[in-house]
Amino acid sequence: MTLRHARRIGGATAAALAAGLFAAPGAAAVPGNAVTEPKALPAPGFAATGVRTDACDDTTAPGWLEVANPVLTVSATSPQVRFKVWDDSTPEHDKIVDTTVDVTDGAAKVATSALADGHSYSWQAWPGYDPGSGKPAPTCHFRVDLTHPGLSVSSADFPASGSGTTPGKYAGENGVFTLTGLDTAPAGGQASGVACYQYVLNGSLGVGWDCASGHTVKAGADGTAQLTLKPKDWGTNLLTVQAMDDAGNVGQPFTYSFYAPWDPRPKPAVPGDVDGDAVPDILVPDAQGNLQVISAAAENATPTSTIPAALSPQRAGWQDFLALHRGWANIHGPGDDLVVRPKDSTQLLYIYSNWSKGDFSDRPPTLAWKPSDCLDAAGARGACPEDYTADWSAADQLVAVGGRYGAARPSLPTLLSVEHGKLYAYIDKGRDYGYAQPVATTGDWSGYELIAPGADASGNLTVWARERATGTLHAYPVTRKADNLLDFTALADPSANVVATGFTTAAYPTLDSAGDGDGDGKPDLWAVTPDRHLVTFSGWSAPKDLGALR
Repeated sequence: MTLRHARRIGGATAAALAAGLFAAPGAAAVPGNAVTEPKALPAPGFAATGVRTDACDDTTAPGWLEVANPVLTVSATSPQVRFKVWDDSTPEHDKIVDTTVDVTDGAAKVATSALADGHSYSWQAWPGYDPGSGKPAPTCHFRVDLTHPGLSVSSADFPASGSGTTPGKYAGENGVFTLTGLDTAPAGGQASGVACYQYVLNGSLGVGWDCASGHTVKAGADGTAQLTLKPKDWGTNLLTVQAMDDAGNVGQPFTYSFYAPWDPRPKPAVPGDVDGDAVPDILVPDAQGNLQVISAAAENATPTSTIPAALSPQRAGWQDFLALHRGWANIHGPGDDLVVRPKDSTQLLYIYSNWSKGDFSDRPPTLAWKPSDCLDAAGARGACPEDYTADWSAADQLVAVGGRYGAARPSLPTLLSVEHGKLYAYIDKGRDYGYAQPVATTGDWSGYELIAPGADASGNLTVWARERATGTLHAYPVTRKADNLLDFTALADPSANVVATGFTTAAYPTLDSAGDGDGDGKPDLWAVTPDRHLVTFSGWSAPKDLGALR
């Protein structure tokens, strides 16, 4: 019994036509000749994982093809190569290809055609016409799925329009949507099963996507997946979804229409909240340059929304920019504005006004110039230090501490920067920064990474800092004075107020805080690991891995 008889995977009848140059039946190979590197083109694989395999053994699961006419190729040292293909889905493992072709430039190939949907196939190649001459290639395997998947969408939180069911959630709240794949197997055959879904809320689906693209979700073993999405605006919303099966077949887009009612309940103002749901948000770019908005209270790394890469300055993608947020300058709140600084062009600072609960698409950003006036420690105008620069180029770090008036009234977030090893605070003056205040001019802050966790439940501010060389975490209390200026006296000595250790740059290349994510009234850290996993903390303890970021 040959190696191909050891494997059988489902099936019905199929036929294939061999293409290539036929050799005379008597042609034989020299015993020392060999056939190697068997490959099917396109490569069989699994869309869910991106793995490609020719399964040239008896243990590897055969990959899937979405075409009925793959080309089989080998390398060979013989003048001719004999190809055979069997349909393993038929009771007798019908041989559907048996042909010999000439070798050209050390390679040979044969084109198949009309392979059957849902069937499994084995193939092997030998030197010359006689299978006993020379060393053959191993037997390889693949499966064929030619059917495009369908899907349905359902949600108890936001039922389909016209269903007569009352929504369980309001606009601005997260809702769960269940995606159910429909991948029907042909009679006597197999279906590869739904691998993933691409989705978009009130927008257009992308083209040329795969299961690793943005705005996709993997399907479970039963072909279903759940999305947690937040419709920002009340009224009719459209969720458009497209399914891809494991062979790579893409189904027709399915549009799910639903109504999100207006929320009559007042929302408290929460600094750190970008999308207006009264919960602080984590902002992290994805692999496509979009800026992900992830709730600090999330149970996984799935964003509730994304700010498109095209909205970044110069439309270059958010991966090239630092997006700060901890307050708003206009009456549109609650919902943080973004203060955005290019990573490679430190002279500029952009302000994105948040008029649409984290949308940012309705108006362009404005430039924020560096103040020319400085305040002394008492809050009176005075001369700026000699090494003070007229633009943002000297700011090695920049963090948003919180609004000048807290949640009481709108203001841009007070910025804290490290310049020439010294600390400066930049204070709101109505839609711009009007004053610079030297905060700490004695200690050297160049070896510390500033973190701005925002206020606790009582409105008290702190500033955190990580010592880069050791991973030591420091916490400095910041009080608010009668004139609403912040008292940064506790930041005179950066080495003081150690609260934790172990936050090394090797373990956590990115370390930041969005505010109080777990609802205990105290701000919390979040971090990104070297393999791009999002980790949240309760304060600075109890790390929780939310999974891989997109």
